[in-house]
Amino acid sequence: MKNSYINRRGFIKGATASLALSSLDLYGMNDYISQKTYKVALIGTGWYGKNDLFRLIQVAPVEVIALCDVDKNMLNAAAALVKQRQQSGKMPRLYTDYKKLLTENKPDIVLIGTPDHWHALQMIDAVKSGAHVYVQKPISVDVMEGEAMVAAARKYNRVVQVGTQRKSTPHLIDAKKNIVEAGLLGKISHVEMCCYFPMRANGNPPVETVPDYFDYEMWTGPAPLRPYDGLPHLRWWRTFMEYGNGIMGDMCVHMFDTVRWMLKLGWPKRISSTGGIYVQKEGKSTIADTQSAIFEYDQLNCVWQHRSWGTPNNPEYPWSFTLYGDKGTLWASTMKYDFIPLDAKNEKPIHKDVVYEKEKYPEDVTEDHIELNAAPATRLHMLDFLKAIEENGRPVADIEEGHISTASCILANMSMKTGRPLVYDPVKRQIVGDEEANNLLQRTYRQPWVHPHPDKI
Repeated sequence: MKNSYINRRGFIKGATASLALSSLDLYGMNDYISQKTYKVALIGTGWYGKNDLFRLIQVAPVEVIALCDVDKNMLNAAAALVKQRQQSGKMPRLYTDYKKLLTENKPDIVLIGTPDHWHALQMIDAVKSGAHVYVQKPISVDVMEGEAMVAAARKYNRVVQVGTQRKSTPHLIDAKKNIVEAGLLGKISHVEMCCYFPMRANGNPPVETVPDYFDYEMWTGPAPLRPYDGLPHLRWWRTFMEYGNGIMGDMCVHMFDTVRWMLKLGWPKRISSTGGIYVQKEGKSTIADTQSAIFEYDQLNCVWQHRSWGTPNNPEYPWSFTLYGDKGTLWASTMKYDFIPLDAKNEKPIHKDVVYEKEKYPEDVTEDHIELNAAPATRLHMLDFLKAIEENGRPVADIEEGHISTASCILANMSMKTGRPLVYDPVKRQIVGDEEANNLLQRTYRQPWVHPHPDKI
């Protein structure tokens, strides 16, 4: 029996949902209808945690039963918004300890919107509790965390969708189908990916007293405990390697994951990277402001470049990927794509823009900090997630695919650190012939937190 997801509250009625997908039948989901109400919990109620939750509320009959955050002010503000947005009008239960949330509520679905250094432990504990999980990218901060996350999803037979929603972006699905798979590019033998956004926070705030509404010890969790110099959200935590993997882990993972999906690529054969803090040396930030990486495949190199200073090489595509074929070139980003044929006399260029849905979802327009260009993609990503749950299948951004993309970016950082190319064997879970690099596959956790291992899930 075919199913589709309809929000009983009326944000999307069946006809509207069909209209939202009518331009492109995303993975055959246009006719999906389900009357099941999922019990949902959110861990991490900051910017993107709420963003993901509100997109799910828009497309499915869910009941948000619990929220968790170590910032009580952020938690209470999120609860008020959820009460307003969800159909029942009920206030979710509030927690500062995610393990207590999982034990006392047994949600069907858990959304994880915490900083990167918490993803692994929370996702593994959530699937152990019986929940299906939507976890933000990058999935982990070291390679062995990712291996353990894949092992946990498989052992407990839970659906885990990663928030790499470019795979559910309408104009990029169109490019995959009508440009790449249609053969308009010919043989693709080179890929370039980049990010030139000035997104690297790099201040020098003073150390201060931790406010009583914020549990800094729990926020830090297994990561190194830095001197407290202000609330880490929104962007401050991302500027430290203690909590993530820099711009490589934040932005390259999106573009590289999309390229792998479009070209049906698995693990790279070899990864190399160089870079560092070349220009913006004045602040506390520990992430690279300049970095290049090469992800090698048979007769194909995928090359990444980021700079958080200067100007982009193409102002039209400052965060993007470019596929070079012997018949043409495809420029693509979250905002649009352009196909440029080699034979301009016989073939026309093709341009497509991002899809917006402001009229169908008027609440988008008044939502704080929403990425309007990403909202349709996230809604479709949630539908794909729910479809996989209903059918006990694998979503388009399955945890294993998220692990390959995340781990590849982590390995690029490891290559930059060691100063040499790395070859990762995913079967043996080790770097081939490089003991020093193997010691970097699993970082040291701060006590009493215990690092997960795929063989001990």
